Amino acid sequence: MRTELDPADLGSQGFYKLLTSVVVPRPIAWVSSRSAAGVDNLAPHSFFTVSCVDPPIVQFTSVGKKDSLRNVRETGEFVVCLATAPLFEQVNATGTDFPDDVSEFAEVGLTPEPSVEVAPPRVAESPVALECRLHQTLELGDSTVVMGQVVHAAVRTDVFDGDPHRGGLPAIDKLQPLARLGRNEWSTIGQVLDITRIPHREWPGHYSPPTA
Repeated sequence: MRTELDPADLGSQGFYKLLTSVVVPRPIAWVSSRSAAGVDNLAPHSFFTVSCVDPPIVQFTSVGKKDSLRNVRETGEFVVCLATAPLFEQVNATGTDFPDDVSEFAEVGLTPEPSVEVAPPRVAESPVALECRLHQTLELGDSTVVMGQVVHAAVRTDVFDGDPHRGGLPAIDKLQPLARLGRNEWSTIGQVLDITRIPHREWPGHYSPPTA
């Protein structure tokens, strides 16, 4: 048995709460931006993903007209920092609706670190920073999708397994990423499953999952 739900019956806020409870877990773009007046802003956005490989483009969605969106439109730059489990309370605190002239870095005790290619600072305590220049924005109802081309990546050396110039990649247990769930719930990585895709030439026909 299923419960059938019409978005019109629940209303926009009710269906928003349903969507964010079932589209889970959601990675978090911890977006650093700088206003035209020079005030640094830091905010978590949980509608976030990679939108293109070549060129490398990431996107986050601003629900409503928030400071991150205004700053990116004013300056054309932003940084996506990795939100991690050890920084859980600070990530949550940067979602507070501070006034426009207040920097979340100072309010929640985070260290702004100079970026290499863009003006907005990186979060020094975060192990990953993707420096971006605005590619385009897309208006969708009450929300705006912000796409940025990654022009520089800074990854803390100790999270790599192997040399990154020889195929080494960050280890998930060292990154400790946070994700958003529904309500006021968050998650960490939990159990990690590792499986390779089956090439067509090796496809066995009717697939049966292996038994324990």
